[in-house]
Amino acid sequence: MSSKKQLHELHIKGKQYCYHALRNTSETGSGEIERLPYSIRILVENLLRKHDDLIVRDKDLSAIINWQKSYTSPVEIPYHPARVLMQDFTGVPAVVDLAAMRDAVRDLGGDPGCINPLVPVELVIDHSVQVDYFGTTESLNQNVAKEYERNGERYTLLKWGQENFANFKVVPPNSGICHQVNLEHLGRVVIAEEQDGYTLLYPDTVVGLDSHTPMINGIGVMAWGVGGIEAEAVLLGQPYFMSIPEVIGVKLFGRLATGITATDLVLTLTEILRRHQVVEKFVEFFGPGLGNLSVPDRATIANMTPEFGATLGFFPIDKKTIEYLQTTGRIEQAMITETYSREVGLFYEGNDDGREYTEILEFDLSQVTSCLAGPARPQDRIPLSLIKKTFTGVSLDSKDPQNPAGKASDRKEIRCCLNGNEVQIGDGSVVIAAITSCTNTSNPHVMIGAALMARNAVHRGLKVPAHVKTSLAPGSKVVSNYLTASGLMPYLEALGFHLTAFGCTTCIGNSGPLNPVIEEAIKEHGLNVAAVLSGNRNFEARIHQRVKSNFLASPLLVLAFALAGRIDIDLTTEAIASDPNGQPVSLAELWPDPREIDETISRYVTRQAYENEYQHIFKGDRFWESLPVTKNTTYIWDPDSTYIKKPPYFDRFDLQTSEPEDFASARALLLLGDSVTTDHISPAGAIPLQYPAGQYLQKQGVPPAEFNSYGSRRGNHEIMMRGTFGNIRLKNLLIHPQEGGLTLKFPEEQVMYNYEAARVYQKEGIPLIVLAGKEYGTGSSRDWAAKGTMLLGIRAVIAESFERIHRNNLVGMGVLPLVFEEGQNCRSLGLDGTEVFSFSGISAMTPRKAVAITASRKDGTILHFKAICRLDTEVDVLYFQHGGILPYVLRRLLTH
Repeated sequence: MSSKKQLHELHIKGKQYCYHALRNTSETGSGEIERLPYSIRILVENLLRKHDDLIVRDKDLSAIINWQKSYTSPVEIPYHPARVLMQDFTGVPAVVDLAAMRDAVRDLGGDPGCINPLVPVELVIDHSVQVDYFGTTESLNQNVAKEYERNGERYTLLKWGQENFANFKVVPPNSGICHQVNLEHLGRVVIAEEQDGYTLLYPDTVVGLDSHTPMINGIGVMAWGVGGIEAEAVLLGQPYFMSIPEVIGVKLFGRLATGITATDLVLTLTEILRRHQVVEKFVEFFGPGLGNLSVPDRATIANMTPEFGATLGFFPIDKKTIEYLQTTGRIEQAMITETYSREVGLFYEGNDDGREYTEILEFDLSQVTSCLAGPARPQDRIPLSLIKKTFTGVSLDSKDPQNPAGKASDRKEIRCCLNGNEVQIGDGSVVIAAITSCTNTSNPHVMIGAALMARNAVHRGLKVPAHVKTSLAPGSKVVSNYLTASGLMPYLEALGFHLTAFGCTTCIGNSGPLNPVIEEAIKEHGLNVAAVLSGNRNFEARIHQRVKSNFLASPLLVLAFALAGRIDIDLTTEAIASDPNGQPVSLAELWPDPREIDETISRYVTRQAYENEYQHIFKGDRFWESLPVTKNTTYIWDPDSTYIKKPPYFDRFDLQTSEPEDFASARALLLLGDSVTTDHISPAGAIPLQYPAGQYLQKQGVPPAEFNSYGSRRGNHEIMMRGTFGNIRLKNLLIHPQEGGLTLKFPEEQVMYNYEAARVYQKEGIPLIVLAGKEYGTGSSRDWAAKGTMLLGIRAVIAESFERIHRNNLVGMGVLPLVFEEGQNCRSLGLDGTEVFSFSGISAMTPRKAVAITASRKDGTILHFKAICRLDTEVDVLYFQHGGILPYVLRRLLTH
């Protein structure tokens, strides 16, 4: 196939555009484009457009055009995403890495300005605001002021990046959540790029430094989350090398029943698709039921793509997509998108004949029922009618082992004085109720529904109990606009749901402190209290370190359980509460009429509302404008900073690379079970005083009140490596039944913090490994989960299976991911973590190579077994041999 690409012309409203014709591939006999899933067609266009016979070769283009339903071994292609999306928790370390790379180039005699984004980067600051204040009209302003007080240094770095990097835009704090802003405004769907003498049209594609980047799949934009290291390579012009995916088709039928929300739907799909094992696969939705889902409904589903384990949760462009672009003020984009997508075969018109999928699952929307998910995993769906029974069982199971049967009457009820009033809390009390997260606040149907339900509750004289910490944190200011314009905001405020932030807050663990009286009662009496949130994750210790049970629910059910004040209630049969006259009030009485929801949306969720809020999205508030900014090619590091430090990745950097070698005498730093999340590996929340990171900050003169969070200090490797494997709920089987960031140091068998043990091992010259079970690294696209692993001296992780992003991150940091051979695991092999390990076969590495491992036990017996390296492609091997992606990219930039 020739490297010269034939451009076709298209006229839209009198303007001429050019594009690459996908259907030409069929005409040339290269493959039938109509048989391909829509998501694969986007990859075809990408490789066709980037085809140059150097990076994208004939065989790459042929491989994707002739996509197969399944592959016996990975087939790799070079993919070029059009944009990179960042948020501040992951964006700050990315900017720090780029600044460090500029220093390395300067030190090697090069031009540091060559380190510059070559594709557009948009960073939305949304992850740092916390719910310190709530329940008053001043909560929002107070939380924003506190946010800048804590994070001014980090934000100054980001403002420096905006000033000194090309193609780098920052959406300032107090603006919204990155995925919702991307969905409502930043997303192009089809990009119109001015080139030499013509305007080229092509699909918008994104990689994001956040696992929920697939949310924009809801409008037909191919996007997924990657590690920060991978994203840095992409923005520096490197292709994203990926294995051609299998594509699971989900054929939708019917429509949701009255009173059933998109949240109920996504929690049901998450349970089903996680069970179906769609990890590392694309999921594409189609069928006659698709037209019965609004774009916000689709975005809710796409948002939780990482929770059901897939790479993509894709909805093709259709009529509803075009209508949504028009509603959100992107009129020209709507015209371009509709004309282009119809022309090239990317527009879905309901015809499902001839399109092929790896497998097709059929799903009837009418069968979805009201539900929650919890208490610790998003895929653990619980029907609303069973939440009381389920929680009671969980609560009693966690109690006295001498009384395993237990009785409901055994549950503790504690009376305490809160703000001068006596309150009663116990097992099952809801202490956090948060209407938050882009997952649901992007959906006007559930937000208006919750507000109407609040009105109905206020009219019945109901109040939220004092022990419930309430918050409203929408993903964009459009939400507060239509809630205020519709006159519904005062009803939410009457129940304590005042605006607290325009950011992620509780969903990522920034729930802020509980009242000290409540927190002390939980701690002293070992209470199993609950949080209910309209978010997407509920892992252990994520929402609040003292809250054991965390449940995901629609905004309407969050409000309902807040009013009830407890989770152990069957809202399908029991009253939520009694009104001032002692009359019971049921959920059904409060639930809003769907016709009123639709009428309110039609009247107040308008194009003007979106245009008003997004016309100044990059401007920022008075706090942002007051931050200093300097024009310097290289960043001026402050040696006294506890937020921003120059990372050690390029210390003593050499343009020559050395081959990774076999290693011996290794020890297991941790022995872990299944479903270890990146929150377990690298927590984002509060920094405990007694843990290594807390001790470090105290030695630097930082008082505990100013510790902030791990997530906010990701620009400082000294803190982050001390926090690696520092989750207080981490279950390291080497110290079972104890929990937390501790391990057993061998051969002394001394209990130590993981960081401290790793440092001792490093001084002794002992390489480290981690042993784990299934789904290792599930959860957030947290690059520090891999960076910290590497900095602790961990050379390899052996698990039964890996989640996609974390596996990629480990490779990106030069850590070897290994999987046990089929049917084997630590238990079957008799590994208990006390062994001494040797590895051979690491030199002369090849994709999916079997590495020979020897485990020497204390009793002198020796176990020989093999593990398969999850370096899936030649590029994975190349990155591993260079010690990671960034050293590889830097060497390439300086030697080409």
